[in-house]
Amino acid sequence: MSHVILGLLLLWPMSRYDLIRAFEAGVSLFYSASSGSLKRALDGLLERGLVEVESVEQGSRGRKVYRVTDAGRSAFHAWMRSELTESSAETGALARLYFLGLVEPADREAVIARITERLGDDLARLEALQAEVQQASVPTELADVATYQRATLAYGLASHRFALDWFRTGLPRD
Repeated sequence: MSHVILGLLLLWPMSRYDLIRAFEAGVSLFYSASSGSLKRALDGLLERGLVEVESVEQGSRGRKVYRVTDAGRSAFHAWMRSELTESSAETGALARLYFLGLVEPADREAVIARITERLGDDLARLEALQAEVQQASVPTELADVATYQRATLAYGLASHRFALDWFRTGLPRD
């Protein structure tokens, strides 16, 4: 979540309330966060020197507006160029896609290549699992369970094939 917050703050300085609204307006399509998890992530970013308080707005709440530091900018760009380590390739891919416009045009293809590599690796694992599942014998009493588990696997395969194809051919290129 911290890298998503950094990406949002690179767009412009925001308060925690603004970040919540930004998550609701678009980021929540691929990444969900509660107000409390955003606060904890912001506190961690502050402690690590990746963001700083730009200003405290006057009023009863003293709303803090945060901005990214140079160290935060470096951390964000390092994350964008890194391997996808998120447990969900889709979450990691979409988070990077959402902020791809913040990366220098010359570096975008490398980001996309890492995403397609991860999606391809995950697809290969799912295809290997499918081959194993097709060979497995299922006890009669578990046939209904196996039917829906196989349907879940089929969905995962279709989803990964679509995503891989989309990142290879459907993504706008510079």
